[in-house]
Formats: sequence, C-alpha cells, structure tokens
Amino acid sequence: MHRPITTLACALVLALGGSVLADAVDRPGEGVTVRPAIAGWDSAIPPQAVAGLLLEELGYDVETPVMLDNPIFYVAIMQGDVDFWTDGSFPLHDTHLPPNFDDHATIVGMISEASVVQGYSVSAWAAEEFGITSLEDFKRPEVKAAFDRTGDGRAELVACPAGWGCEAVIEHHLDAYELREHINDQKANYNAAFADALAAHRAGEPILFYSWVPNFTNYVLVAGDDVVWINVPEIVPNAEQAGLEDRMVLEGLPGAVSDPLLSGFVADDHRSVANDDFLAANPPAARFLELFEMPVDEIGRMTLRIEEGESSAQAVRAMALEWIEANRETVDGWLAEARAAASE
Repeated sequence: MHRPITTLACALVLALGGSVLADAVDRPGEGVTVRPAIAGWDSAIPPQAVAGLLLEELGYDVETPVMLDNPIFYVAIMQGDVDFWTDGSFPLHDTHLPPNFDDHATIVGMISEASVVQGYSVSAWAAEEFGITSLEDFKRPEVKAAFDRTGDGRAELVACPAGWGCEAVIEHHLDAYELREHINDQKANYNAAFADALAAHRAGEPILFYSWVPNFTNYVLVAGDDVVWINVPEIVPNAEQAGLEDRMVLEGLPGAVSDPLLSGFVADDHRSVANDDFLAANPPAARFLELFEMPVDEIGRMTLRIEEGESSAQAVRAMALEWIEANRETVDGWLAEARAAASE
C-alpha cells in the first residue's frame, strides 16, 4: 500500500525539481532587479522597451526606466545608481564621459553602426526658391528675412536643448562659420520647438531645423519631398570630432541637396552602456546587450507611431512585443546565447 505513494512522491519531487531546473535555465535572471535609464528623446523609447521585454524573458525584474539627461546618466551609470541604457551615441557622447568612466562602466554591443545621422534641414520649396545649399546661405539678407519668425533679424533654427550632445556641435558651428548674427538657435524643448516649426511649415512658411536619424521628424517631414538636408560651409571639426572628418561627409543620403553632403556632424554608432558590476554579476544580461541590435529605420517608424499617439506604457509595450514577434527567430538566438552565458 505504501509503495505507490512513495513512487508518486518521487515522481512529484522529480517533476518539481525538473520544473525548477527548467526555470533556472530558461530564466537565469530570476530574482534580479534591473534598473534601466532612458534618454529624453522619443527615439530612445523603442529600443529601451524591446530590451526591457527581452530581459524579462530571461527572468529579470525590469523596473520602469528613469529618464536622465546625458551628463547625469554617465555619472549615474558609473556610480552604479542605474544599471544600463540603450541610448549611447558615440562618439557624440564622448564629451559626457567622466574622466574615470572606463573603470566603472562599459560601452557594450552595437545596436546599429554609424547609423545616427545628424544635420540641418530646410523646407524643400524654400531651398529651391532661395537657392539654399548650405548654412552659409543664411548670411544672405533675403534668406534671413524669409526664415525670421520672431522679428529679430535672424533665421530661426530648431536646435538642441542644453545638455544634449548636439548642442555643443551646433554652438561650435555658429562660431566656426560666423553665424551668430544670422541664425537664432532655439534651445527649448525639442519636440515643442519642432511642433511650432511644423505648424509654420504647414502654413507655408520656410523652416530650418536640426534633426537626426532615427527620429520622428524624418517621417513627418520626408527628406527629398518636404525638406532637404543642407551642407555646412566646410568641415571644421571641434576638438571631439578631430580625426573623424570622414564620418562628417555623408554619401548617398536620401534627400540631401548634394552628394556627398557635408553634414558637420559625425555619423554616430548607437550603442548600449552598462555598469561594470551589473555586467559582471549578470552574464546573461551582459551577453544579451552584446548581441542586441535594431535597424535604425524600424526605430524611426516606431518613434513616429509614438509621436502620433501610441505613447502610453501599454501602447509602447504592445509595439515592442510586435517587433519582438516579427523578429522572433533572431531574438531567440540572442536569448539562447544569453542563457548559455549563465553556465559559463
């Protein structure tokens, strides 16, 4: 009478033990809380959402990302106040790295290489009507007058908020090309400033704005149709850009007024950044971040959906899940390697 019970008990123990073992293999991050950070621009949302969901598949408890400005993030990640973000743009963000950054944190993986294209755009019809091919053209009185929407005698430029890496480059351009008397760089909230410029564009007024790929602006105003990318007068790198001049000349850029285009900005690598202690303690997460990639165009399209209203936490999560399922074979390969790292 007791033997069947003993057999059943053994079977239950083995079954439960197998279940625990399977969880340990499939969810090696079980019991570990991950503290991500996120940048303040909309195109930061899609890769962070996707990465967070995939870390959850590895068993990690991923907190809601804390939004940080670039300089604050790089100090926070070095100090271990947050664990990672997927918003590194290098070499643009090199200026934000504290002196001993490499002793405490790592730029890891390659979400997309040389994909963060930046530059200046103007309304396509205005570029044709006024013969605008470069920022140098904004020294001409008739061009300044056409783009002056505040009455200060200067053309309005939707620029970068204080603290963004692009702010320093734009400031450098205004000095290097002697444009301060001709261009008024607006450093307000970027989305708000662009929305104001977009309204002006739709009302038939010409606009000048800084933009980057991936960003929703490139899908709201399509380069080559609505707007065109224009040149800087010449390549004059600042101290941080020195030696990277080849990445400041872009060939084959759709919607550019010339080929190649002198963008004046380095085409950056989009990369993750993580705290070293976090990476050492979590080999599965470290391996995942090494492998994680997202095409720049797909990030841009998702960013446009966010800008058009799919901005709630639920909508962003659904969008990220949609991307994961559309790329399930690739994603499962990353996760398999991440799980394998747990036993190495």
